[in-house]
Amino acid sequence: RGMSLPDTLSPTTLRQKNGSVRLLDVRTPGEFAASRIPGSHNIPLGDLETYADALAKADTDLVVVCQSGGRAQLAADALRAKGRPNVSVLDGGLGAWESVGGDTEGGASAWTIERQVRLVAGSLVLTGILASLKFPKAKFLSGAVGGGLTFAALSNTCLMGSLLAKLPFNRAASADIESAIVALNN
Repeated sequence: RGMSLPDTLSPTTLRQKNGSVRLLDVRTPGEFAASRIPGSHNIPLGDLETYADALAKADTDLVVVCQSGGRAQLAADALRAKGRPNVSVLDGGLGAWESVGGDTEGGASAWTIERQVRLVAGSLVLTGILASLKFPKAKFLSGAVGGGLTFAALSNTCLMGSLLAKLPFNRAASADIESAIVALNN
């Protein structure tokens, strides 16, 4: 069944695989509805732990996808820890896939979590700076956001992204997780 996959797979190499691998997209259902690689299946990262044992049973070649690779790496590490062989991460995520001309499908308009984080973080920093002109202690808001972003980069986690993923417009669509598990394991 599965062959040995590298820890990461370039978008170009994935295109050459031509459907011989299973694609697990761990973005939110809203992001998945907006744009995805044809043939991919959605199990959001927040739900993955619940289903990791079921996904670990198969030995099919599995490539994990997110927007830029961070969430996919966390998911791949979790699946490998459960014993799933042949798991790879799409290097650079969907953004890299699109940059090499990879096909996508979808169309529901939704901002990626990363774009939402940039909007919220930037707005908080700007608010902190402008408010500090009248209230000097408001500068600490900007400092807190900067510290949070630094921690997010160093730990490869993002609390703000996790919180934004729980908002109603990011959960508008729901993932058909049971069907995804069957498709990913066969």
